[in-house]
Amino acid sequence: MGLHITLVNPPYRTRPHQHPPFPPLGIGYLAAVLEKNNFKVEIIDCQASRYTYADYKREIAKRKPDIVGVTAPTRLYNSAKEILKISKEAHPNTVTMLGGAHVTFWNEKALQECPQLDVVVRKEGEYTLLELAQRLAAGKDISDVAGTTQRNSDDFIFNDDRPYIENLDELPFPARHLWDLEAIRKQEDMFYLITTRGCTAWCNFCAAVRMFGRRYRMRSIQNVVDELEFLHKTYNAENFTFCDDAFTVDMKRTEELCEEINSRNLKIKWNMGTRVDRVSKELLQKMKDAGCISMWCGLESGTQEVLNDMHKGISTDQTRKALKWVRELGLKPTPNVLLGYPGETIETALKSIKFAEEVSPDEIAYYNIATPYPGTPMYDEVMKNGWVRNTNFDDYDATQPIFETPQLSMHDLQTLYDYAFKSFYTRPSYVLRMWRKGFSAGYAATKSYIYFKRKKTSLKK
Repeated sequence: MGLHITLVNPPYRTRPHQHPPFPPLGIGYLAAVLEKNNFKVEIIDCQASRYTYADYKREIAKRKPDIVGVTAPTRLYNSAKEILKISKEAHPNTVTMLGGAHVTFWNEKALQECPQLDVVVRKEGEYTLLELAQRLAAGKDISDVAGTTQRNSDDFIFNDDRPYIENLDELPFPARHLWDLEAIRKQEDMFYLITTRGCTAWCNFCAAVRMFGRRYRMRSIQNVVDELEFLHKTYNAENFTFCDDAFTVDMKRTEELCEEINSRNLKIKWNMGTRVDRVSKELLQKMKDAGCISMWCGLESGTQEVLNDMHKGISTDQTRKALKWVRELGLKPTPNVLLGYPGETIETALKSIKFAEEVSPDEIAYYNIATPYPGTPMYDEVMKNGWVRNTNFDDYDATQPIFETPQLSMHDLQTLYDYAFKSFYTRPSYVLRMWRKGFSAGYAATKSYIYFKRKKTSLKK
């Protein structure tokens, strides 16, 4: 087919994310489905290539896309609008599309705020984008394509949601050959993949279950390990991250996945994230035997009351037990703590900070500030109560307060966030433990100790 499609991962408008650029798995899947159906596709990953808007303007001017599709989480939404504007200026007749979790729940507002946007693709986009491309290639009307929101003179057309993809094995592997892999691997030599969609939990701060459904849809073990083997042989890949929202929900399946990795004699290292109530010591041992080196999980809070308010569905005892197993087996625990959830107080936040130090006394802990992403019950709650003080989505990076509550001011929350890192990394016991792991670990811990020791916090405990 003659249609030319350009998919874009926008740059950060403000300071970059603290993590190296994540390979754009979402548009990798979109591109793969389009290529499978004989469309000409290319990807411009502004983050991996370190493109500015001027760089993108130059790159898009070289091309003649019939469709420009952009993906963006909340923090990149404003950047995506700028990319769409540049695209329309360069090619007025191109059809512009925007997808991702943020715009799924911000669809009509996005069309209002961005005159250069033609179509919003909601939720899973593979077959929605394919149908749009097929209709445009055939010169047909696209106004009733399921899974889209579009303009209709002075109003909007909100078409029905497209059913979720039931057989994930029918999707081709992401079109990584269209990425700037050299640039990506220079920043982090890690290959990301996802084996499931959907989640069985219903956490109030998370949009994933609203985006991909509450039913847990799984790729087959054969299909997942085929991808691992393909990446290992094609790119000499040895390090992998499974990006599933909860990797071990089906514990039996996880065991079978480990068995298949071992049966193919794949010598790889991998990490994953999951829920603390969906692991056992036996399962963790089998995962380690298959190459797992780390488990990241949502500790979220050290107080049961806050966990219950979040609808997290776990207990502090489950967290304590699961991370004890992780440490006993020599795996790296990477707990995530969410500070400032509605109802949080200085006292409960301090308990969470100390709880993280208890269950993960060495290695690392991540602290995030509760951020109200559209599509989550937490967003609805803080908006309804008029607590939001910052509506600039550029700042929605989980490192700075966005709202305050009667129990916790933005100033106190920011102070708690800064104190959390300082408290974790300036413990003498932490530094000593890291030196026992070897010179490189001890040296890094000492640098962290000095850095955070010099940082001033105004917390009054």
